[in-house]
Amino acid sequence: MQVSFIIPLFNCLEFTRECLRTLQATLPADLAHEIILVDDGSTDGTREWLATLAAPFRVILNERNLGYAAANNRGAKQAQGKQLVLLNNDLVFEDGWFEPMLDVHHRLGPQAGCVGNIQLVVKTGRVDHAGIRINHRGKPEHETTGRPWPWQKRLVPAVTGACLMIARSCYLDVCGFDEGFRNGGEDVDLCFRLTAQGRRHAVALRSRVWHHVSASPSRKLHDEANSRRLAERYLTRLCLLGARAWAQHQLETTWAGSRDPVGWPTALRLLVNALGIGTPSAVALAGISSAMEEEMARWRQLDIGGARSLPAQVTVDYLAND
Repeated sequence: MQVSFIIPLFNCLEFTRECLRTLQATLPADLAHEIILVDDGSTDGTREWLATLAAPFRVILNERNLGYAAANNRGAKQAQGKQLVLLNNDLVFEDGWFEPMLDVHHRLGPQAGCVGNIQLVVKTGRVDHAGIRINHRGKPEHETTGRPWPWQKRLVPAVTGACLMIARSCYLDVCGFDEGFRNGGEDVDLCFRLTAQGRRHAVALRSRVWHHVSASPSRKLHDEANSRRLAERYLTRLCLLGARAWAQHQLETTWAGSRDPVGWPTALRLLVNALGIGTPSAVALAGISSAMEEEMARWRQLDIGGARSLPAQVTVDYLAND
């Protein structure tokens, strides 16, 4: 079998019906596939409706809500396809979304990690996701500049698990999603672990889907704890990836319109960093490191699960890259 689509469910039956209707209507007619639905203890009639489905659907019933990561992992272990496509149940699909993702995955070759796409908000039509970037505070956020591109793909640090393609062998080799994350952050963590193995991630720029953003209940309750978990695990990577955004933010908020000649050498270095040229400067690395320390301090004040100070040696290592 070529592809296994895995969709975790928890209530929201109306969204699930629309998702599956548009999914089946837009897949290539000759695609050998299965659709694995992992229900996390729904109570709104979803389970009764699932009992009416036949092939290509396969249903897995969890006795309780195990969370997004665990649901996907269980589906992946039972999947039969060479490729996995992880999907939220609040997506709406349009013709031509699938083939560009598969093509980009093939183009990445042996280094292929995760492939995402452009996601538009159903209610507004605005771009909600065109890859994940690291912002000026060292935190992952959605890239929202998904305007038309002449290219087929853009390499990115990570993509969202809301619509993600990955080889099943690749997913299982790293044990899938870390179930310590709770409905957020597990996709970034997966991408970072794969990057450490030499894998690359990309957005298929000619693929787009529609998303009922944050339709899932309690989707945002664990964001702070998830962000803290990522920060402690990937301090160095987040600082290196966030240095460019920090430099751009400084130029926009501090140096814009400055005529102080003393400040121009620093402004020039920030401009070089903001353009993504060369390695991050000591100024940018120290700035992003300080911003992340402020986040850690805020998490400690909020008593968000064990947030600690940045190790002094880590900051020294950042600056050594200058």
